Amino acid sequence: MIRYKTYNNVVETLKCIGELHEQIQTTTTGDIWEIDLEKNNKFPLYHINPTNVEISLSQKTFNFQVFIMDMVATDNSNEQEVLSDTLQIATDIISLLKHSELLQTASAAHGEEPRYYVDDDFTCEPFTETYDNTLTGWVMDLSVIVESVLDSCDIPITQSSTCIK
Repeated sequence: MIRYKTYNNVVETLKCIGELHEQIQTTTTGDIWEIDLEKNNKFPLYHINPTNVEISLSQKTFNFQVFIMDMVATDNSNEQEVLSDTLQIATDIISLLKHSELLQTASAAHGEEPRYYVDDDFTCEPFTETYDNTLTGWVMDLSVIVESVLDSCDIPITQSSTCIK
């Protein structure tokens, strides 16, 4: 386990949460328009869309749009139920990240435990029939904060050269 998480670590952790959640049937990442809705994915679908990363002296904040979606009946008779179920899945994801000790492994050395932080408040925005296949669900902005250092000692650069001209 490494203490300072990379983009890969964060995305793989988010994907793992989706793959282990018993209600989520498909987990995808990338731009929202890259979801292949024609290949008959199993639903509910959890999609992680990276938006940006904020870097400071002591941390990185990885920002994502997270979509939780499911199909509704053609007559929309179960739309409220789908909204309720997908909102609960979004809440589960927040809870797992908020209480990240659940993500830790017993074999991690002290100081090397996985550390993921999230803020206290989230806004989930519903969408209905926005995509093909009459999909309904929620999108939320998710910021995952990890410890980081801006250390020039670890940069793979030749020390014998000078860049200041």
